[in-house]
Amino acid sequence: MDKSILKTVIADNMASILDYKVVSRDFHFEKFGNYVFVGMRRAGKSYLLYQRMQELLAKGAKLQEMLYINFEDERLSGMNSGDLNLLLETHLEMYGVRPILFLDEIQNIKGWEKFARRLADTKHRVYITGSNAKMLSKDIQSTLGGRYIAIDVYPYNFKEYLNACNISFSAQHIYSTQGKARILRKFNDYFSFGGLPESLIFSSKRDYLTGIFQKIYLGDIAARHSIDNLFALRILFKKLAESLKQPVSYNRITNIISSVGTKISTNTVINYIEHAKDAWLIIPVQNIAGKIVEKTSKPKYYYTDNGILNLFLLDGTTSLFENLVAVNLLRKYGCNDSVFFYNKDIEVDFYIPETATAIQACYSLDDASGTFDREVNALLKVSKILECKKLLIITSDTEKTLKISNKKIEIVPLWKWLLGG
Repeated sequence: MDKSILKTVIADNMASILDYKVVSRDFHFEKFGNYVFVGMRRAGKSYLLYQRMQELLAKGAKLQEMLYINFEDERLSGMNSGDLNLLLETHLEMYGVRPILFLDEIQNIKGWEKFARRLADTKHRVYITGSNAKMLSKDIQSTLGGRYIAIDVYPYNFKEYLNACNISFSAQHIYSTQGKARILRKFNDYFSFGGLPESLIFSSKRDYLTGIFQKIYLGDIAARHSIDNLFALRILFKKLAESLKQPVSYNRITNIISSVGTKISTNTVINYIEHAKDAWLIIPVQNIAGKIVEKTSKPKYYYTDNGILNLFLLDGTTSLFENLVAVNLLRKYGCNDSVFFYNKDIEVDFYIPETATAIQACYSLDDASGTFDREVNALLKVSKILECKKLLIITSDTEKTLKISNKKIEIVPLWKWLLGG
């Protein structure tokens, strides 16, 4: 790798640090922590790097101490793991100081983890991002040796979204007529178009989201894994979106894809789903009442962002509603066996063991259709099977508290629940 190219990249990136407009995300950095941020493309990982750089500058750090590299920069296309140490050498030649490293989308450099381990061993302060969940596989975690704090980065939560839109959401604003109306207008956008940070600046949000999906679908999944059957891959994503509220097995997905004219094996479907999970496009949630094999082979699949999900749906209000609840729970509690659903004779949308909370996500509690009784009875029944300290129904507009059979059931609108109210 030519050092003159690295010098240009380093200098250009340094100049961008002060110019980058940051909307601070809801995240607190430990003073002496090294971090690996992993998440879907454009979820806001780079925002966190710039946020940290600007925080450190505000606390007295010097600009020359910042070494920011984006490994998707085309000028670095020939770089390999053997060139990574040149970053340190080049920065030292230019500025003569030990840098704090900000390494963006480092998964593009095969073997990056050994370099990252050495940086931590030599007491460098390091912040890393990547768009591949395999960055945090057991093998890589073993190589990193516990020297990094792993953080899953999701698109904006609703509070972050409102902050980015300069909308206040204090109790005073929530309960005032004008303030609530502003919040609800933004909630409708967030509900339909999701929370990818850059989407806020585009008037044609659907076009922007289509472009992001194409990069994930064609680049992060198809090209990276040499997939030729793009039709089958796209049908897979569409059918997962249409089946979002129900558990779905590998065999069922295979049969559906085969039925539209493209033969595919169950093993191929499993591989495609694993690739989509690795790209953070979808996240599975398991049935806490299922048998061991069924837990992994018949989960529900949720999309990491409502805007991407909405690309596949014609009338998807109820699916978008449940997806938004799911992603908020996964963001809060984690995606590794922390959020479940219950499906055995009765159906409960979500169960959180950590807080012993059972949740129904129900867009409309329509008495005429029996929805109210069905949702309430399911919660009461599951509370006799699992420990339930809290029973909750999240709906579109109803807010009240029920007391039935010595059990309290809270009913809260989705927008207010997302704000923690």
